Amino acid sequence: MPDTTSHSDRRRSAPNRWGLPDLHGGSKLLTAAAVDSIGSGLFYAFQVIYFVKVTSLALPVIGLALTLVQLLSLPAPTLLGPLVDRVGPRLVAAGGNLLAAAGFGGFLLVHSAWQIVAAGLVVQIGVSGYWTSSGALVGLAAEQDQRTRWFGLINALRNAGVGLGGAVAALALGAGGTTGLRWLVVGNIVSYLFSAWLIGSWRHRGSAEPAAEPAPSAAASEPAGPEPAGGYRAVLRDTAFLRMAVVNLVFVLAAMVLSVLLAVYIVESLHQPVWTAGVLLTLNTALVAVFQTPVGRLVELRPPQRVIALAALVNVLAFLLFGLLVHAPSWSVLPGLVLAMLVYTAAEMIQSPVVSGQALELAPEQLRGRYQAVFQLSWGLGGAIAPVVFTSLLTVGPLWPWVLLVVLNLGAAAALGVRARVRTGAAPRPATLPSVPHQQPVKEH
Repeated sequence: MPDTTSHSDRRRSAPNRWGLPDLHGGSKLLTAAAVDSIGSGLFYAFQVIYFVKVTSLALPVIGLALTLVQLLSLPAPTLLGPLVDRVGPRLVAAGGNLLAAAGFGGFLLVHSAWQIVAAGLVVQIGVSGYWTSSGALVGLAAEQDQRTRWFGLINALRNAGVGLGGAVAALALGAGGTTGLRWLVVGNIVSYLFSAWLIGSWRHRGSAEPAAEPAPSAAASEPAGPEPAGGYRAVLRDTAFLRMAVVNLVFVLAAMVLSVLLAVYIVESLHQPVWTAGVLLTLNTALVAVFQTPVGRLVELRPPQRVIALAALVNVLAFLLFGLLVHAPSWSVLPGLVLAMLVYTAAEMIQSPVVSGQALELAPEQLRGRYQAVFQLSWGLGGAIAPVVFTSLLTVGPLWPWVLLVVLNLGAAAALGVRARVRTGAAPRPATLPSVPHQQPVKEH
């Protein structure tokens, strides 16, 4: 009997031991993600040093200006979400990259605190445009059964890109001083412009991306329910999605350990050399870059609620290991840190593609921009509160930040575990399409 399976169907269903998705038609989008990540690695780890070198401002003033940028940019995703739904994620993402490039151009001219705030706010709004659109871009690029793999691959590329950019930046800083720092900013501008061109010229699989919201006649044929244009009221009524956003906030605080807590904890509480933190960060980046896609393949067919709960429990183990090192013998601190980082990285690789995939799957197609905006708000809130929370707790005692993280992750695991058991008792549903009773079914492009 002749084989009637299409070439594209065979390609999608073919197993891939590395967990790589079907990349047909998505090379520009993936390249844009990698270029963005390299640009981030070039600058973000050195932004405080940059402003110290190119301005006469005191360090506390620079820190206050950067904090103000984060706080002022918090509403950006919620303002950009409706724009994504109206004109499509591709245009918003490309425009966001152009805006970020303009903001970095402003960094070349800053001399005062208000200029740092103004240019930084332009950058953050542009970056918000990209990340608010990113989930919807994956929805355009990938079949539903491929999305976990896509998110896993993007996470791997992001880590590899940031690591490469950071290494290049360190070399440039050592060789060129202040001039080298300025060239890093120029390199970042070029990366955002190139990424904007890649996304703007990319065409997703199937028909062209719609330029406007669905026509009323199309919406009228859907099952009765909330009006598709219900805006953020529809998002706020979606308890399943809001639960996922809160859980993501817990994971965001866990992610902030690397940039906010780890180095100061290692140096001040464990009395280890500062290079130890750099080695651990490099270990994390390398492991995610190499093993994220195979790990994504292992978890993609499991019930997502249980996978995310498992990741939270693995986080609990990692944070217990980090915290208990305060009382460990000196000879065991370094191997203990390596072990804790291995466990921490495993949790990251388990949850990252699944949480991102769930944020996309829970959103009806015509409101993806608003849903992704609320999801990105959890990243903004986590990034804003982590520095003050972790440093305040660390002044009380070295164990307290880890106690908070353990409690939060236990709470997330418990909430998701209960939810998973409730769903187990219901009628069977595909693992990649969670039950959202009041939403319209997610459509394929």
